Amino acid sequence: MTTLSHFSQLLQAAMAQPQPQQVLFVFAAARLPDDATAEQRARFEAGQGGTLEPLACVDKTCTELSSFEALVDEARTACPAWQVVFISTLSGQDGQPPATARVDAALGKMVEGVHAGVLAPYMALDPNGEPLVFS
Repeated sequence: MTTLSHFSQLLQAAMAQPQPQQVLFVFAAARLPDDATAEQRARFEAGQGGTLEPLACVDKTCTELSSFEALVDEARTACPAWQVVFISTLSGQDGQPPATARVDAALGKMVEGVHAGVLAPYMALDPNGEPLVFS
């Protein structure tokens, strides 16, 4: 399976659902806390550790998403440099897409999850479309 197919498969699964889906994105960057120890700084410089800071969030319908590359291009112009995008979906009801208030609440929950390190419920991809696993 190619890495870009992870995103494509998510879109295909969302489009196959009986209710309209909204795709939710939280873009985040790795940061080193100001009070980091020398060991933490060394790990961070080696590409490990740090904290994730949500930078931007957005929702899109499945039809607004043509490819992961197009999403990345749009994100590069709309938000600061990021290292990971967290992705989830939200189902509508009665043939209607989710209400704006539900979408906003779900995005808020995702942002809180990133802050708290609760990342398992979300697909995580780097800017190249490579899946990321956090331990």
